[in-house]
Amino acid sequence: MNTYQIRFNKSRGQAGRGSMDHVWRVFENGKEFLFKNLDIATPVKSEKDANGIDYNITCQGYMTIDRDTSTAIITAKVKKKIPEPA
Repeated sequence: MNTYQIRFNKSRGQAGRGSMDHVWRVFENGKEFLFKNLDIATPVKSEKDANGIDYNITCQGYMTIDRDTSTAIITAKVKKKIPEPA
């Protein structure tokens, strides 16, 4: 099971930070991903992040990435992987 921290992407639209539509930063065990959409089907809680100023949503589970819709899907159980586009 992985740990996720989810934050609003305050730097979206800037170089290397996704388009203006990439509003979510998802950290999976510390590795960052940028998404346009979220679908979370596991219990979540809020916490202050390491700087003590901003807040995260945090949860545990397994992430599947739908690249067609730029959606992070986080569930309590492992789901079938969505195939990569050809």
